[in-house]
Amino acid sequence: MSALTLRLPDDKHQRLRALAKSRHTTVNRLMDEMTTLMLVDYDAETRFKLYAQEGAALSVEHGLALLDKASAQASQP
Repeated sequence: MSALTLRLPDDKHQRLRALAKSRHTTVNRLMDEMTTLMLVDYDAETRFKLYAQEGAALSVEHGLALLDKASAQASQP
């Protein structure tokens, strides 16, 4: 596991601590969850770009279903 130093304005850090407390978790866990969600979004975007480059014809419904699936997986602990 890696350590990351993040510089935030004091008011933002206090708000994150309040948010973490309200969710009965830590700021570290909040940041971990946030990065997971961002990486899921990035992976979905990367897949869609790859499909487009390969000329894959995805319907809008299929694309939305993929996003729903990725979102559901990201929200699981």
